[in-house]
Amino acid sequence: MKKKDIKYFTKLLTERLENLLAEANETLSGMTGEIVNFPDPADRAALESDRNFLLRIRDRERKLIVKIREALERMDKGTYGICETCGSEISIKRLKARPVTTQCIGCKTKEEAMEDALGV
Repeated sequence: MKKKDIKYFTKLLTERLENLLAEANETLSGMTGEIVNFPDPADRAALESDRNFLLRIRDRERKLIVKIREALERMDKGTYGICETCGSEISIKRLKARPVTTQCIGCKTKEEAMEDALGV
């Protein structure tokens, strides 16, 4: 992979990581605020439903944060953009679509076909 591509993906992933961490901090500070006592149970239920939805989103983002950090580590090691399954280079087009990917499109397609066949 060319140095300019590494630089591009490093910047992209670093910015995404910073944004996700900032959003997580905002969520945390918003949830530790004062507790509101709602006279209407439906209002309380709506608030709890919104909070649960937000927490599910943040959990998915937490998993993405881990993947971004792993991708940045692969950049440091010089293995970013190399398929972990077959060792071939992952296309720039695929990396632009999914910068945290660890597999080339061929290996990922095979893996998904096996999962479908096994009913996973």
